[in-house]
Amino acid sequence: MALLVAGFLSSAYLADALTTDIDFTDEPEAKRAARLVEDRLRQPSFTEIVVVVSDSLTATDPAYATYVAQLRSAIVALGPQIVTPEMVATYREVPQFASVDGFTTLISVQMAADTVADISAGAEKLATAVDGVAAPPGLRALRVGPGTSNNEFNSLAEETLRTGETFGAGIALIVLLIVIGAVVAAVLPLALAIAAIAVALGTVAMIGQAFELSFFVTNMITMIGLAVGIDYSLFIVARYREERARGHEKLDAIARSAATAGRAVFFSGATVVLALMGMFIMPNTLFRSLATGAIVVVLFAVLASTTLLPAVFALLGDRINLLPVRGRASLENVDKVGGMWDRITRTVMARPLTFLTVGVAFMAVIAISFLSLETGFGGVSALPEDSQAFEGFTTLEQNFPGGLAEPVEVVVDGTISTDVLAEIDELQAAMDADGSFGPGTVAVSATGDLAVLTAPLIYGDTSSQAAVDAVQRLREEIVPGQFAGSDVEVLVGGFTAFTLDFFDDVDTFTPIVVAFVLGLSFLLLTVVFRSIIVPIKAILLNLLSVAAAYGMLVLFFQQGVGPDWVKDISATLGFRQVEAIEAWLPLMLFSVLFGLSMDYHVFLLTRIREAFDRTGSNSEAVAHGLRTTGAIITGAALIMVAVFGGFAAGDLVAFQQMGFGLGVAVFLDASIIRSILVPATMRLLGDLNWYLPSWLDWLPELDIEGHEAAAAAHAGDAPRVDVEV
Repeated sequence: MALLVAGFLSSAYLADALTTDIDFTDEPEAKRAARLVEDRLRQPSFTEIVVVVSDSLTATDPAYATYVAQLRSAIVALGPQIVTPEMVATYREVPQFASVDGFTTLISVQMAADTVADISAGAEKLATAVDGVAAPPGLRALRVGPGTSNNEFNSLAEETLRTGETFGAGIALIVLLIVIGAVVAAVLPLALAIAAIAVALGTVAMIGQAFELSFFVTNMITMIGLAVGIDYSLFIVARYREERARGHEKLDAIARSAATAGRAVFFSGATVVLALMGMFIMPNTLFRSLATGAIVVVLFAVLASTTLLPAVFALLGDRINLLPVRGRASLENVDKVGGMWDRITRTVMARPLTFLTVGVAFMAVIAISFLSLETGFGGVSALPEDSQAFEGFTTLEQNFPGGLAEPVEVVVDGTISTDVLAEIDELQAAMDADGSFGPGTVAVSATGDLAVLTAPLIYGDTSSQAAVDAVQRLREEIVPGQFAGSDVEVLVGGFTAFTLDFFDDVDTFTPIVVAFVLGLSFLLLTVVFRSIIVPIKAILLNLLSVAAAYGMLVLFFQQGVGPDWVKDISATLGFRQVEAIEAWLPLMLFSVLFGLSMDYHVFLLTRIREAFDRTGSNSEAVAHGLRTTGAIITGAALIMVAVFGGFAAGDLVAFQQMGFGLGVAVFLDASIIRSILVPATMRLLGDLNWYLPSWLDWLPELDIEGHEAAAAAHAGDAPRVDVEV
């Protein structure tokens, strides 16, 4: 029933709940400037540019001129609700709209827009009008602008979502078959993950009716839902089959798996949610949307694993082992001593200091490139090279250097006297001298209490570092130098100013988010494991894996950093080299990776603590924990890598970076951190691992390990019985 309701909600409301816009929830300078312009001067609008290109004809050719006139007429025919007819300009009205060689001309279209949805819809109507005019041989029309870019981003995001779902789910099923060894048991985790995703999408559709959510939320739900949904169910399925193989009756096995793996899943989900909650601190709709989607799907994944899955066990019983792909003996031999994971663990613990030193050094070498990290926004330049917007943008850059980018708006709030107008003239001269701004125009409100100086940036990509630096100079040096001591308030707005405000927010709030996540994680793990050493060590190791992921991102994606052979591998994988990593990515990766890393840490340490409580031997407990969880954790990690890899295979650079960063971090975490550094540190610290100061004895005992149930499971209270298949 929940799935049916969720499906209805998604189909009916999800599209209206999402937006491509990124907005601030606080009041940065660019947002205040935009509000003043909208309230006192003009309604919101945006500019789309139609670029007419020819390899052989010039604008003076009759066929060329006729085609441009037909395009203009088709655009004006869209009506004043969509375009402003007097603001549809060609090279005939504005001579500089023709390139020097005459082969390329422009049609500038001022379009009405109150919301981001209007921008998207207007760009679609413009595309229909332009495509409806037959181009003569040798001529073609390209479109570029915020609406066209948004629509292409949307289309590519949906395509990436489909690719990620198909690739991730397919690889996940193969890994599940190898790890679990039976078709029915392998399908269960995948089915529950899909169910959690479906219900999460329906829930987000309703949340989006009250709060604006970024369209990235659907990608986040699918990616995280497949990853954690499969993992949580996998751990519980494995524990249930383990208890049945030890001879416990069906209901007892269900109870024991709930008391051990089920509790671990619950607290693992709690650590992920706590890590993701840090993104709510950012005053930005993008981060809050990503956090909302991820938290909702994690909660439903935990709920499905701890409630629906035990019900399935009760219905299926031992039929969960139907259609085995491995021998029956391998499915039942759950207490085997030896094997690959046992040998790895004992080898590491035999020389813990050596392995710890080598492992940390290896991770540090990978992480060192993190120091060269540059962040920014890809903008249109990050779109695939064969996209409409990218081709139009490139043509503009080549033929019209400067004067056509999204402009900077200097908003002067106050009485616009003759002296203020003189100061604005001086500001124009100072901006001209800077060399980063084109000729400006000044508009004054009818009430005389607001003036706006609009000047284009000379940089085609207004998200580039050069454009951001120019606006920062304008704010910090040029404007204060011209209006010092003036009674008016001067604000710098425009698209690039919004970008600069975004960067400032990230710089300001990232330390707060990191402190919040680390602090809450420490408190939770201290209570869960009744130790202060375990959480300190977990936090340090997780920070190491996050830093290594950052370093790999820089090596594979950032121009000018890293050896050529790494760039060759990156090119082979289809990754684009860009001047900066997406500004929102490092903080998002930190929150998600910290949560997922804690996931594995909780699963592993619960088994170690369970064995330690039973045997009192730290070394044997570590060996038992790695031996019993090694294959499961590795399989779970491979599933996550496959899911994230599916998203990295898309054409959007932002998703390539996100999928690659998450996948690499999970792989390093499962291979280096869990297999080498955890057993090495556990062996070196010995019983100190479980040290809790006496003044913290008042902390509640949550019994996450379910050690009482586990101890009973090994106490010989049930004879070993054959498992029915």
